[in-house]
Amino acid sequence: MALPLDDITIIEIDNWMAAPSAAAILADMGATVIKVEPLTGDPMRSNGRPPKIDGVRDYDFQFDVDNRGKRSICVDLTNPAAIDIIHKLCSKAQVFVCNLLAQRQEKFRLDPETLLAINPSLVHATLTGYGTTGPDAWRPGYDVTAFFGRSGLYDAMREGPHGIVPMARPAQGDHTTGLALVGAILGALRLAERTGTGQVVETSLYETAVWTQASDFATTAVDQAPVRQRSRENMLLPTANRYPCGDDRWIVFNMPEASGWAKLCKALGKEEWLDDERFADARSRYQMMPVLVPEIDRVLADKSRDEWGVIFDAAGLIWGPVLGLHEVASDEQAHAINLFPQLTDEDIGAYRTVGIPMRFKTADVGPKTRSPKIGEHTLSVLAEFGFEDAEISQLLADNIIR
Repeated sequence: MALPLDDITIIEIDNWMAAPSAAAILADMGATVIKVEPLTGDPMRSNGRPPKIDGVRDYDFQFDVDNRGKRSICVDLTNPAAIDIIHKLCSKAQVFVCNLLAQRQEKFRLDPETLLAINPSLVHATLTGYGTTGPDAWRPGYDVTAFFGRSGLYDAMREGPHGIVPMARPAQGDHTTGLALVGAILGALRLAERTGTGQVVETSLYETAVWTQASDFATTAVDQAPVRQRSRENMLLPTANRYPCGDDRWIVFNMPEASGWAKLCKALGKEEWLDDERFADARSRYQMMPVLVPEIDRVLADKSRDEWGVIFDAAGLIWGPVLGLHEVASDEQAHAINLFPQLTDEDIGAYRTVGIPMRFKTADVGPKTRSPKIGEHTLSVLAEFGFEDAEISQLLADNIIR
């Protein structure tokens, strides 16, 4: 079965999660991805939480999810002779992916001008914290700093102007930005195919985070007024809020009030609220939110989250359970859409990984093989790209490759 990118070769020089996640998605689409690592390996290796299961604690599942399906070669980029290796690889590739800051691209002669001179049809793709131009182009960025902090997202998520700044779970910004880079690369490949001319594309954690908040920035960019941070008690609508149930599990509603208020009252067994003058219209309900939220909390305390779920479904409410991560991993809907496909490792056997958020009806897009071991494919890749045995032996002897 043909895959969308099974004729595409990608050279990847990056680390951690953001840019590697983009290349992992492209590998799931069939691309041949050659990951170039330093002799010590990507620092993300062995940096994640080990699973709480005996027998597989030594396997790096977090590295695996962003690097499955790739081939690994180890090259010491600080050695000038190593740059010639990368140039030779790029001369036969269609895409080059990196997360190097602009000055480091120039230092290692991996900048767009250099690589497109070698391969005029190459797509050169860069992912950084803040972009490759401007006063902060030099600044390293991680998702918690560039994506969540600098973009205003953390501040907007606080409950009130003096609320504690929240902390995101690992790599949310990285993986969102990786999706943005995938889109840019696919568009550039299409353009290169039509024109025969290479393309330079980039994205950053900072700008991707702003895009995720486009609904807020559509107005804020115009009036530059602060966004109001809202606690549960000062949300605009009781039908668009979150509430705890009797088992301390939470649910969230997101319904237009015009149709949702009456349905909510009936589902909660509180039809008398429909005639309560305190809650007579949308404006009064907003003004009474400090009273109304605790009232709803008290009603919901009578049943568990799952018991209320049956009632809400029967009433036609738009609601969702606030699941724990461990619950999502066993969710029937997740299973139905193959959200956690299975891979196999020769040492630990079969295991579940995380699927990419897209499916093709007539192509088997998804993970195929585990992530590579450090430098696992160095010798075979160099041989395939035309390096002679004696040349490879000398590179090994000189500690330029591993």
